Amino acid sequence: MSDALYLDDSYLKEFDATVVSANSKFVVLDKTAFYPNSGGQLFDEGEIRRGGETFKVVFVGKFSGSISHEVDREGLKLGDKVHCVLDWDKRYQLMRMHTSAHIVSTLVHNEAGALITGNQLGVDKSRVDFSLDDFDRDKMVEYIDKANEVIRRNLEVKSFYLPREEAMRIPSVVKLAGALPPAIDTLRIVQIGDFDTQADGGTHVRNTSEVGELEFLQVENKGKNNRRLYYKLKK
Repeated sequence: MSDALYLDDSYLKEFDATVVSANSKFVVLDKTAFYPNSGGQLFDEGEIRRGGETFKVVFVGKFSGSISHEVDREGLKLGDKVHCVLDWDKRYQLMRMHTSAHIVSTLVHNEAGALITGNQLGVDKSRVDFSLDDFDRDKMVEYIDKANEVIRRNLEVKSFYLPREEAMRIPSVVKLAGALPPAIDTLRIVQIGDFDTQADGGTHVRNTSEVGELEFLQVENKGKNNRRLYYKLKK
């Protein structure tokens, strides 16, 4: 399996690696900072460079335990030494979105007891689905306002690892409806100051001050007990 560098350093923009598998346009590296499409967070893009050649990374996914990079053309081979560069603008926007999604989902969970039934973090806008009975637009606007108050507290965001048994004793460490963390012995925990602690494998900013201000977009009724909230970052 690729060594997922983004788990310990979300701010890593470039890294050196070795190709350990190359099948047409699909490449596995011995380590990578490219985030694979998972957990509602979009995949990273960027470049894999070999000497004077550049291969654009157009998709990253996780298959059979390995992180696979789809590039725009064939040519990379087993054993190649490469230098990789992330599309940092996209990654950083998604980091800001992911941290904001934790804040929004925790607010709704704390105030309404709702769990997350789905989510999709985008560059331009994000959505979070909640298990809510009531369709109340004003309440959703209020949640976004309260999320902005939390963001302005400049809370430190950090990640660390805990044994699974210890992690599962943390109240609301999992906020996904009908879901449990992977069946692994150690869980990665993301903590936002004194506001939220939950199991998570995504990338985040170091401080809520980096998120900026959220703007409510709309709320949709997606069926029984399912409400979809859309928001964006103002800049």
